Amino acid sequence: MPKESYLVGLIGSGIGPSLSPALHEREADRQGLRLVYRLIDIDALGASPEAVGDLVRAARDLGFDGLNITHPCKQLVMEHLDALAPQAEALGAVNTVVFEDGRAVGHNTDVTGFAASFARGLPDAPLERVVQLGAGGAGAAVAHATLTLGAGRVTVVDALPERAEALAGSLNRAFGEGRAAAAPDRHAGLFAGADGIVHATPTGMAAHPGLPLPAELLHSGLWVAEVVYRPLETELLRTARALGCATLDGGGMAAFQAADAFRLFTGREPDAARMLADLTELAGAVGAPH
Repeated sequence: MPKESYLVGLIGSGIGPSLSPALHEREADRQGLRLVYRLIDIDALGASPEAVGDLVRAARDLGFDGLNITHPCKQLVMEHLDALAPQAEALGAVNTVVFEDGRAVGHNTDVTGFAASFARGLPDAPLERVVQLGAGGAGAAVAHATLTLGAGRVTVVDALPERAEALAGSLNRAFGEGRAAAAPDRHAGLFAGADGIVHATPTGMAAHPGLPLPAELLHSGLWVAEVVYRPLETELLRTARALGCATLDGGGMAAFQAADAFRLFTGREPDAARMLADLTELAGAVGAPH
């Protein structure tokens, strides 16, 4: 018989404002399930990101059904898992862990989450030349998603140039030579000729306020897609919108990846549109503009 109750959680840094608990618990309630979603904040625990392996083992031993994984643990967690779904292995990043028969299996729902959100929110955006800021766990996922959506070329910039080079190399192996490149820094020429910017660093999160690039590099010919959703309206989106840029907040990605994770945790089919409406309502309730 299918289970009627579930215990899941989120491991990450600065996750106090996360809407994931409410998203999962609301959808479970509507489906007549009992689901408890716990936050496991490494900052509150005084733990390092490298402690993620111990936290995953503890959750498994305590009877959790699964975990979401967020910054800065999406790549670090991989070596502590028993198996990886093909997409997570190709990405080199995990955002969802499911415990099955004592084994910890890693998945990535960020790719499908971002692709669904982009197709819904920026359906006519030109994709020939895309600049992506950030090459971490979320960055790997959204770069794969952007190329899957048909981007001609994605140029990756990261505070760690070797990380940008590594991501560009893996994208070229997956999608074909010349589809991705790494740039050493955020120089004006990179943005002047771009169609759009995907932002995939923690800058702009509640715990990391600010802009991820100098404001003068933005111009009205760009679209700007954000991965951060705490808050829904980041300083980057406010600045870009004031210049006349088309923008996409991180809410859609958060809702659609949560729906895919819910399916993995419970085996039940979620209502993704309903979860997106929940996210919009919840984010508004905590003071973030829609």
